[in-house]
Amino acid sequence: MSDDAAASFDPLRPRLTRIAYRMLGSVADAEDVVQDAFLRWLGTDRASVREPEAFLRRIVTRLCLDQLKSARARRETYVGPWLPEPVVEPEEGEVDDVTLPLMLALERLSPLERAAFLLHDVFGASFDEIGETIGRDPAAARQLASRARTHVRAARPRFDVPKERGLEIAAAFFQASRSGDMAGLRSLLAADVSVHSDGGGKVPAGLRPIIGIEDVMKLHTSLSRFFAKEMSRVVRYGFVNGLPGFVTIEPGGVLQTTALAIDGDRITGIYVTRNPDKLRHLNAVH
Repeated sequence: MSDDAAASFDPLRPRLTRIAYRMLGSVADAEDVVQDAFLRWLGTDRASVREPEAFLRRIVTRLCLDQLKSARARRETYVGPWLPEPVVEPEEGEVDDVTLPLMLALERLSPLERAAFLLHDVFGASFDEIGETIGRDPAAARQLASRARTHVRAARPRFDVPKERGLEIAAAFFQASRSGDMAGLRSLLAADVSVHSDGGGKVPAGLRPIIGIEDVMKLHTSLSRFFAKEMSRVVRYGFVNGLPGFVTIEPGGVLQTTALAIDGDRITGIYVTRNPDKLRHLNAVH
């Protein structure tokens, strides 16, 4: 029985994990939800399920909605900016279209709006299925997705950046920011660039976002003194939640990911994750 359940479930596991991760922003929580869904699948009369993928999407989404209630309470007491756990894809991998800024925009939605948007706009589910999943009629599900779409529109870049160009900018940013080349760094930044760093109160990080090129330059001028004493080490370049960036070992041995939102040829957002609890799944990369 368990072999039969696994044979039908395992091909769907990666897709179900993507749904759960995008709902929750946590790799570990997403994996737990999907495993819970598998246990429920084991106890289901599978012969009576006409569309296993739609059935399992419903289970995963409902489990995520339950999780979000406690997750929101935890984030209200979180120290400093909250960023989703980074998922790093290699340079040659497929770039995720649900980028980090979009995930942050989803955080500002209600759980039902987030579910409707992701299931319809990202995973192509029908509004009939979504309504059944979230306990609303199809018209209400459509309205939730439309409202969510309006809220997240600004999180999408105006200009797509080719992968190779994005990685070139990431490499140039690393070199300029770590070598003290402030003129070179300034040339890479948009006027309204912002820095968001997530240390979770576990390691040093900014307690609030830094916005505007002048304040961001002051930050990097200060950081350059630390890099002059001990240089960061690049573990690898790649795409962090769909954005070009890199994984590094920072002074003091801190593992860190940096993701860069780029519009045209200028960096508009710098997203730094340093919270060790969010990087455990990356420890193997170095």
